[in-house]
Amino acid sequence: MKILMTEEEITQRVAALGESITEAYRGKDLTVVVIMNGALLFGADLVRRIQLPIRIDLFAASSYENDRSSGKLKVRSELKNSPAGRHLLLVDDILDTGFSMKCIREHLAGSGALSIRTCVLLNKHVGGKQFLAPDWVGFDIPDRYVVGYGLDSEEEYRNLPYIGILE
Repeated sequence: MKILMTEEEITQRVAALGESITEAYRGKDLTVVVIMNGALLFGADLVRRIQLPIRIDLFAASSYENDRSSGKLKVRSELKNSPAGRHLLLVDDILDTGFSMKCIREHLAGSGALSIRTCVLLNKHVGGKQFLAPDWVGFDIPDRYVVGYGLDSEEEYRNLPYIGILE
């Protein structure tokens, strides 16, 4: 496996994202929505770097099955708390085409949230048009299959403290 981002690089970037998000939402009611399962580690680290009183919620959805995009969003678990009257920040591990994130935004659009913005750890440049441009990006990466720090291959490698390319 080739290491793409070290644990230290990830830690530094997550801290910077937390500072930026803190400034953007100061004085606002924020709910951070972590997209499961891939964003579990990133989301946990990020919310600890946001220096505001926030709510945290989980949303389980995916357009991937067996490491391939199905072209349809499958919602596995809805938000526990109502987002009405709050600002939502959707946090995900990786944005390929942006299809999943776009579908999740559309799914939550009628929820009464004041705004819905996005933060992704990795923005993969797959060529072609992206369905959605994220508001915050940890790292821009090439079109390679990556694992670690929450990202998996057939549910393995999520626990790695770094991000690597399977060779």
